[in-house]
Amino acid sequence: MSKKEKIKPPRKPMLDRFPFTWFPFNLLRGMILFLQDLYKMARTHVQRSIRLQLMLTFAFCLGVTLVFYGISSALFGAVNKSTVIDYSQGMESIDSEARSLADRFLTPSRYADNDGTSDEFPDGDSNATDRSESGQAAAPQSSTAGAGTQNAGTTVPVSGANGQEPGSLPGAPAANPQGTPQPNQPNQPNIRQGENKQEDAERRKNFENTVKRLVTYNKLKIVITDLEGKVVFRSENAPETYVDVHSVIRNAMETRNRESDSRSEFSSFYPVTYNNQKAYLIVSGIPQPSISYHKGENPLSILASLAVFIFLFYFLTQRKMRYIEELASGLRIIATGNLDHRVLERSQDELGSLARDMNFMVTDLQRRIEEERRAEQLKNELITNVSHDLRTPLTLIMGYLRLLHDRNFETPEQAAGYVSIAYSKSEKLKGLIDDLFEFTKLSNHDVPLHKKGVVINEVLEQLLEEYVTLSEEQQLTLIRSLPQERLPVRIDVDKMIRVFENLLGNAIKYSPKPGVITFGMIRENGHAIIRISNKADALTRDELEQLFDRFYRVDKARTSETGGSGLGLAIARSIVESHEGSIWAESENGEIHFYVKLKLAS
Repeated sequence: MSKKEKIKPPRKPMLDRFPFTWFPFNLLRGMILFLQDLYKMARTHVQRSIRLQLMLTFAFCLGVTLVFYGISSALFGAVNKSTVIDYSQGMESIDSEARSLADRFLTPSRYADNDGTSDEFPDGDSNATDRSESGQAAAPQSSTAGAGTQNAGTTVPVSGANGQEPGSLPGAPAANPQGTPQPNQPNQPNIRQGENKQEDAERRKNFENTVKRLVTYNKLKIVITDLEGKVVFRSENAPETYVDVHSVIRNAMETRNRESDSRSEFSSFYPVTYNNQKAYLIVSGIPQPSISYHKGENPLSILASLAVFIFLFYFLTQRKMRYIEELASGLRIIATGNLDHRVLERSQDELGSLARDMNFMVTDLQRRIEEERRAEQLKNELITNVSHDLRTPLTLIMGYLRLLHDRNFETPEQAAGYVSIAYSKSEKLKGLIDDLFEFTKLSNHDVPLHKKGVVINEVLEQLLEEYVTLSEEQQLTLIRSLPQERLPVRIDVDKMIRVFENLLGNAIKYSPKPGVITFGMIRENGHAIIRISNKADALTRDELEQLFDRFYRVDKARTSETGGSGLGLAIARSIVESHEGSIWAESENGEIHFYVKLKLAS
């Protein structure tokens, strides 16, 4: 590698490339990491739950369907477009103009001037103010229907009612007809009167201009009446001199309550104060229509959207449905007896869990069937072996007893030999029957255990003393290796002695002569482990596992004469397991080792 070539360091994640310790950056980084963890956790939950998957699929399909429905409605609705005429905005416009007139020009002021006049706009007669200032009473004017005294573009004012002067507050005393000042009331300065006259003229001019604008451009009709319906002010296009107030109010309310799609005159009605008297402002006109176009409904949009939802939901759930069909097909294959078939685990949700459970069930069922077959085979072997083992001593016993019965012997010593042989065969027959009976009880857990605390070292020392002489008779050397430490256990002594008798008996019986048998014990992790070893042919793993099965013999040619009944090690395993211990065998270097593991008492 040249000097220019350098090993590139591994690329760091995006968030680790910035060595900043700035608080906002750390906060942003923490939020991003939190969102990543939240996303991973949510994704894991979704992957493990088919319910969440179906819910998300349904929500996605529904969202796509709604979007498609909106697009299709826009396309198909444009074909069935309908025109909608609405007069509500025009009615609101007339009402707004009437409210503006009432608020700006006709609403009375709260306070009147000291000269007894109001800031409210006076009537349309410009000479009324001059006459009041000069001490003359204003002559009331009235207009009758059909008088025809109006001029184009002008309004027709009417003098105040009840003999009051225009511009006076409601309830104020009428002006002195002689023009003389009232007692205890000083005369107002002429300067103030001139200012009020100028303001009244400006307000009157603004009011008339507003009325003209509404008449000319908005085509509205404006009328002011007193409480009895007599017209006191009207616009140029209003010919009425008397108005039925009750009918106007009724028509106004009916117009408001009717649908706003019919073209009819609309009246806005407001109570006001005019010329210091209570009056009504009535603004009438034909409202301007508002034309809009509404897209019509089309059933094709709903049908197409429903078809899109069904197709999309079917397409997205098709994979899961195929997996369900695959599981059902696999179950049918297993039901036919093919226990070697396995289904694939394609997901982590409930369907994947179902696949795992199916495979576990098939594996366990296959194991049980294999055990049953093996047990059946061993049972057949047992029947064959036991039949032979029972028949052989029983035949000998019957034969010698017949010789004795027929007195077919020459000397009493010969007869005694026959009796001895028959007795030994009877004992062997009894031992075989006892083994069968005891194994049956231990297998069914019918034998009660009488546990008590003992020192396992002492029990094994006594047992080994009994087997020293027997081993020497068989040209075998028994080597003991027991620890000095006292190891207390809680066991059924008689049952446990039976275990070690079976193990030592097998070691003596099947060891090559001369030979050595090793018996040792150690303490390990709160347990006492006893090992019995002797020379033997190498055994495979399967043979070692089957040693403790009932009725199993390594050498099939062995019979009751050369071997046991095949129940000794099975009985030993049942006893050890009933003491919550374990027993197993290992084979190495031409030796076989039997191990017994017992829990030490506290």
